[in-house]
Amino acid sequence: MEFDWSDASFDLNKITPKEIEESFEDPFAVKLLPDGEYAENNTRFFCLGKSVNNRAIFSLFWTDGKLYRVIISREMTVEEQGLYERLKAQAV
Repeated sequence: MEFDWSDASFDLNKITPKEIEESFEDPFAVKLLPDGEYAENNTRFFCLGKSVNNRAIFSLFWTDGKLYRVIISREMTVEEQGLYERLKAQAV
């Protein structure tokens, strides 16, 4: 998995590229294609995952299957963490 960090539109000092990449590599990461009107007009995906240090990270990204470009990344909300934990429990 290769990431393109050029021209990132968010502060890479708040969440580092390494943490974001780790969240994508999380074996329990949840990658979703939004549904509804948003999905009809965009080819962007959501990723909910945790870094090696257990930091819960939400990312909105685009990919062509080889290159990943993260559009925004931030800490998960309480609701997103709940979804992540529920789906993780189902996978175990």
